[in-house]
Amino acid sequence: MVNKIYNPLILKFFLALFLISFFLLGWLFFPFLSIIIMSCVVTGIFSPVYRFLKKRLNQYVASFLTCTIIFLILFIPIIICLALLSKEAYGVYLMGKDAASGEQLKNFLQTNRLIEKGIQLAKNLHLNINAQQIYDGIAEIGKTIGFFIFKQSSAIVSNLFQFFVNFFFMLLIVFFLLVDGPSLVSFIIDISPLPKEEDEKLIQKFKDMVGAMIVGNGAAGLIQGIGGGTLFALFGLDSPFLWGVVMVFLAFLPLIGIGLIFVPAIIYLFLNDRVISAVFFIISYVVLSIGSENILKPKLIGDRVQMHTLLVFLSIIGGLKLFGIAGIIYGPLVVTAFLTLTDIYQANYQKIVEPE
Repeated sequence: MVNKIYNPLILKFFLALFLISFFLLGWLFFPFLSIIIMSCVVTGIFSPVYRFLKKRLNQYVASFLTCTIIFLILFIPIIICLALLSKEAYGVYLMGKDAASGEQLKNFLQTNRLIEKGIQLAKNLHLNINAQQIYDGIAEIGKTIGFFIFKQSSAIVSNLFQFFVNFFFMLLIVFFLLVDGPSLVSFIIDISPLPKEEDEKLIQKFKDMVGAMIVGNGAAGLIQGIGGGTLFALFGLDSPFLWGVVMVFLAFLPLIGIGLIFVPAIIYLFLNDRVISAVFFIISYVVLSIGSENILKPKLIGDRVQMHTLLVFLSIIGGLKLFGIAGIIYGPLVVTAFLTLTDIYQANYQKIVEPE
């Protein structure tokens, strides 16, 4: 047998072919990227259910039953919520678009004493502000928010077949991830040029971040959204379901959170001389915010994720701008990958790159 002499050119040629094939594979799967990522997230959330069923059933049967549970828990409620959301969002959009529908608000802004004093104070400071400008600003905000939410929700409802197909693809991927997920993770670790412990650290950080964003922030957001929407309904404010859903997503944002909805509502109640209602809203806002941020989230998240509040805020805002609603998850994942790689660099490679 003739021994082959090692030739660096062969390795370079192989790496070039490998990178080309990797690029083509990414290009091939790119249209399904969001579905794949969401499948990984859903798999992580429902994997305890699968493990529980797997103790009693065949792995394929357990995976199928888990996917059935996912369909019942996610698909049907999502469709119902989108239908209600689309209806209320369209109402808010019309309110902002049609000046006639806002006559009550316009009259209120023109006759309220506190607003008159505020406008007078602004004039004393040489600021040209009047009731009509305030009304136009509120109407434009309402129209923009309402139209955005209406467009997003109605697009899904009107393309129900496409949504169902995407959801089916997600369930199909989840089915095989539940069964073959550990083997896939082992395969990725084996072909990765990084040491095994570094790959495991990256994967664990992703798991922790998904758990924190979905389980921790998701549960806290759901509680705040349900509580806020219920208050809006009890006190007769318009579109309680819409604002409840908005608060669910705003709860993911640190520093600001549901205050973006509660503070204007409190001001509105005060201006309408509903002082007791406004005070109750303030108490409810403090209880929901402090209870979620300082009691619920720490218990659910613990010390698994350590990220600066400003980084969380910027990652979510940037993710929303780049990826839409899914950016709530994607943005923090990108930052998590960077911070984890930074830790690995400082621990293992900084001394090599920057020798003393």
